[in-house]
Amino acid sequence: MRTALLGATAAAVAASAGVFTLHSATAQATEPADAPEPAAALAIPAPGGEHAVGTTQLHLVDEARADVWVPERDRELMVTMWYPTDETDGATAPYMTADEGALFGAQLQVPGDLIASVETNAITGAEPLADDGTLPLVMLSPGFSFPRATLTGIAEELASHGYAVAAVGHAYEAPISFPDGRTTECLTCTEDLDADALVPNRAEDLSFVLDELTGDDAAWEDGGVIDEDRIAVGGHSIGGASSHRVMAADDRFDAGFNLDGTFFALDRHKFDRPFMMIGAEDHGRPGADKTWTKAWKHLDGWKRWITVDGTGHSSMTDLGPLAEQAGLNEFELDGFRADDLSRAYLTAFVDEHLRGDDRPILDGPDEAWPEVEFHNP
Repeated sequence: MRTALLGATAAAVAASAGVFTLHSATAQATEPADAPEPAAALAIPAPGGEHAVGTTQLHLVDEARADVWVPERDRELMVTMWYPTDETDGATAPYMTADEGALFGAQLQVPGDLIASVETNAITGAEPLADDGTLPLVMLSPGFSFPRATLTGIAEELASHGYAVAAVGHAYEAPISFPDGRTTECLTCTEDLDADALVPNRAEDLSFVLDELTGDDAAWEDGGVIDEDRIAVGGHSIGGASSHRVMAADDRFDAGFNLDGTFFALDRHKFDRPFMMIGAEDHGRPGADKTWTKAWKHLDGWKRWITVDGTGHSSMTDLGPLAEQAGLNEFELDGFRADDLSRAYLTAFVDEHLRGDDRPILDGPDEAWPEVEFHNP
């Protein structure tokens, strides 16, 4: 069965079942005979904000920390930045490299070139449209075994609304290509991985990246545009759990969100900064995952727990609309609708908590979004 673009738990955390289920991302990059043959290339839906979007990539090395998975190497990460720009001419960024596509495609059981050739909307190397210190920052962490590219749609949407966005690629936890030509595989994609060891390490990654993006010696040459006093963090699946973990440890993060992730390695220290939990239909309901109930009780500030009817584990990542285009969506909710919904709620969340704008869709049921249910267990 082709589990890839279905938006389910393909090769990642089976959060809907409340267990950690993996399939190896190190499988040979072969393409099944029954792989889909769409008439045209798949594409990330265009962002809806007022700005065009630019993008660049950063290679960061934490020379003070050995990699927990490959101890003979320093911890190294790839980060994709998105930001508003007024440039509309130029080449749009590739979705991922051919090597990343081959490995991720094998993991998802679809052709690697189908994944690598997804069309994006951001102009490579465009100049940011911002004065120094004016752009709120949103940091993103992808699901386990999922390349950071799978959060491109959310990132482009936020950037088009005037945010700087940084998606972190965590080495050896998904296929990642580096500037020197290496592509590392998902070495941690094994049945015996301890997810409780992975989450704290990701939290350290997120704090390190924030160190590198801010201050006088920022690794991004345009890092001066970031407003260091307005920073959010969020992610999909285990990336969402890691976002909660880093908020408990690092008070520079002002708000956070979790897209359908089990809270592995839950830090039970309370914090009073805003946090939003968005769950798939089955996994996100009260009682389905005990870690959600525990996390909810330890949130002392503004908080929301919502579920989206008709969705699966990865419906609110790029896999939602890409599955719909490829004819592979197995869930009741249309993949484009799931994408529109995730963009609307996440943009509203950061608008309210980083800009102070009132966003009524966060206050309770909204007739425009009947799929959304609010919970307060």
